[in-house]
Amino acid sequence: MAKVVISEFMDDAAIEWLRARHEVHYDPALVEDRAALLAACADAQGLIVRNRTQVDAALLAQAPQARVVGRLGVGLDNIDLEACRARGINVHPATGGNVVSVAEYVLTAALMLRRGAWLGSAEVLGGAWPRQKMMGREVAGARLALWGFGAIAQAVALRARAMGMEVAALDPYLPEDDSAWAEVTRCATLEDLIEGADVLSLHVPLTDQTRGIFDAARLGSLKRGAVLINTARGGIVDEHALGMVLKSGHLGGAAIDVFAAEPLAAGSPLEGAPNLIATPHIAGVTIESNTRISWITVENVARSLEAG
Repeated sequence: MAKVVISEFMDDAAIEWLRARHEVHYDPALVEDRAALLAACADAQGLIVRNRTQVDAALLAQAPQARVVGRLGVGLDNIDLEACRARGINVHPATGGNVVSVAEYVLTAALMLRRGAWLGSAEVLGGAWPRQKMMGREVAGARLALWGFGAIAQAVALRARAMGMEVAALDPYLPEDDSAWAEVTRCATLEDLIEGADVLSLHVPLTDQTRGIFDAARLGSLKRGAVLINTARGGIVDEHALGMVLKSGHLGGAAIDVFAAEPLAAGSPLEGAPNLIATPHIAGVTIESNTRISWITVENVARSLEAG
């Protein structure tokens, strides 16, 4: 029987299933207490995390028996993959578990920001009747640009096309003959993708090439009134520049679920920006997806530990 440390929240039934097979140390507060996390991992063979637990070289050095890391999600930028590889530690993301949740979030954000009316409840309840101010735009006929065209972006495209949107995407890693391109305009460059986009949704990892790529100049090059949605990773978008562009009125709005530092510190440059939907890295987390992701993860971790 191996010991598995779980440092962030997950589905209770999945935890109990794993507990019946292995020793489980479940404490979702560990993500906030680095010293306690390191102590808990000292004799652990497995570790299950979300996006906030930093599985770095320092943690791995304090976990000499570690054999597997289960990620409750798909992004791996909080895990030192090279260090895991050097130690022979298997890393398992919960591939596919949050596709529907993120896709629905993106489309909902596009609808809310294009239409605009739902952002004015306080005014209406305060006695105002700003009908002309709240006269927004439809998504039917609008151009949706997807940077990255993996499973989540493809699920967004499917739903967007059903609502009459024109979809364009950029993904140099998806083969040209992949059937996913059948009803989508394939773009060759980021500049081609964002030109004329009414809604831009980001679906790429945070790398040296993508970090800060949406700076003031690139945000300013977006079509006036365009909507930006980021459910990928914070750091891809310069938050100071985004705050300025929103306050200037150039962008029609933004939905930001991920930030360079999470949680946000007081005095964020996005504070006070108009037409901004800010959520706490929750796009991929629904009741249903939490269940799917939790079960995918415990099964991956158990399989790895029991492989012999």
